[in-house]
Amino acid sequence: MKEYDLIVIGAGSAAREAAKKAATEYDARVALIERELWGGSCPNVACTPTKAYLVAAELTHQINTLAAKVGVEVGPAKANLAKVKARKETLRKPQPKWLEDFEEAGYDSYAGTATFVDPRTLRVEGAELRAEKILIATGSRTAIPPIEGIEDVDWIDHVSALELEKVPESLLVVGAGAVGLEFGQAFSRFGSEVTIVDAVDQIAPRSDPQAAAELQAALEDEGIAVILGSFVKRIAEDDGALVATIVPQDDSDGDPQELRVEKVLLASGRAPNIEELALDTVGIETSKPGIAVDGRMRTNVQGIWAAGDVNGHAQFTPVAQYQARIAIDDMFGGDPASADYSVLPTAIFTDPELAGVGLTEAGAKEQGHEVETVVHALEHVKRASYTDAKRGLYKIVFDRASRRVLGLHVVAPGASDIVQGLAVAIKLGATVEDLAHAHHTFPTIGEGVKAAAEQARQPATV
Repeated sequence: MKEYDLIVIGAGSAAREAAKKAATEYDARVALIERELWGGSCPNVACTPTKAYLVAAELTHQINTLAAKVGVEVGPAKANLAKVKARKETLRKPQPKWLEDFEEAGYDSYAGTATFVDPRTLRVEGAELRAEKILIATGSRTAIPPIEGIEDVDWIDHVSALELEKVPESLLVVGAGAVGLEFGQAFSRFGSEVTIVDAVDQIAPRSDPQAAAELQAALEDEGIAVILGSFVKRIAEDDGALVATIVPQDDSDGDPQELRVEKVLLASGRAPNIEELALDTVGIETSKPGIAVDGRMRTNVQGIWAAGDVNGHAQFTPVAQYQARIAIDDMFGGDPASADYSVLPTAIFTDPELAGVGLTEAGAKEQGHEVETVVHALEHVKRASYTDAKRGLYKIVFDRASRRVLGLHVVAPGASDIVQGLAVAIKLGATVEDLAHAHHTFPTIGEGVKAAAEQARQPATV
């Protein structure tokens, strides 16, 4: 049996951040266990490759819709999915290189599925490893919704969609969250006839409803069909195609709609990778989102922590890294503050992007604030006129009495950069007047925030 200061189950964003911090700051001897992809989801099948597809889709769209307007003479652009895929592959670090880097960093790597023997011992492919501290960072996977017949059809998700070498003529996307919206728009721009279905009443359900509605209008302007308040009841194969039966959410016996498509992409949620860990052996508590943890990523079992997607809290790469740092400091006596997600910038990388930080209007009201909002349309920002952008907005949510900005929601090109830059200001208590009086660069997409804030300025008193 080999002994370590820390064993990390997983090799993704949380796992790698934890291993690095433990080794460099606490001189810990670390072992990493991975059953599938060294490096984890983000660099292999999610963040990096997905965004490469979005770049190709946006360029294709700009050539076909904007080039002639600005005086550039080109022929119609058509995506070659096989070449897009080949380009994506060049952006991935080869699996052997991950192992070389781990060895150079001083970690021991074990390939295989980890299972708990006891709270300090793990078994991997017949070997047993022991440590006083264990971090579970096994990530998540596509959740399969309860659709009749789904197990009998060849569905795709954000991973397998990136392996296609031919653009499907038609695509049904199940789920109107970030993954569904990004992939739906990308494949629409590649040439698919796309329909997005979700049981909720707005796309991007965690976003501000006004901002989400603006993005939906932009997608519909491009010809993407969006069906909300409905769910896919069943899917069946028929003569080489897939037939989906779509039913209203509020009346499962209502008039169904049948949609015939070539491919179905599942994007309606995530499931934690915990089944093979034998968590019940050591009594670790779980819930539907994942492993239950406190603000320092501690599970209910002493000596075991969980970070990243596997705990179900804010499933984003930077959050996974953030949680890992908290867990490691907690393990080795660094006394970290409890995790704080109150000012967390997020983005959906459609075109335009939908990004937000802080509270939505509804969220602010739920917390007892007397809320005011101001909204400025993207089309009134000078920079937007250069690309003939019509859909987009800047919305500021603020407290009526203190004037403190509670949330910022932007639908615009580069919205992710805009809200990220202002997250610190919101964290430090900036008022809507602070945003209105701040200097800005002209002409930029970001100046729309100032234009929105100027609408909230109170008249001077004499």
